[in-house]
Amino acid sequence: MAKYSTIQFGTWADVAKAEHGKVFLHDTLGLTSGEISISVMPPRTESPFNHIHKQNEEIYIFFSGNGTFTVDDEKIEVKPGTVIRVATGAKRTLANTGNTEMQYICIQAKENSLTQFGFGDAEIC
Repeated sequence: MAKYSTIQFGTWADVAKAEHGKVFLHDTLGLTSGEISISVMPPRTESPFNHIHKQNEEIYIFFSGNGTFTVDDEKIEVKPGTVIRVATGAKRTLANTGNTEMQYICIQAKENSLTQFGFGDAEIC
């Protein structure tokens, strides 16, 4: 059995055509430690709902577009290069306030589960 998995999700334009402008990687890659979604939000649109997570923190990494990310009623301006971590129990939603599409990746992982990272979990071979 291979010790890796891979997919080709295509271009950002391909992601924009996917259902709800999102490609989820958990099932296609067989992820066991988290979820990753690749997303495109059209200009002048917003997420249709607020949501919270009970176990997973989320990390949002923005590549294009401008907008507002709201966490527990606090508005944060986002642009390319913005990274936001949202803890469990925090209400969150996103709006693309610009005239171009917003491209971002969201990573979910169980909060407080990371015990090693970088070279703490690596071995030169």
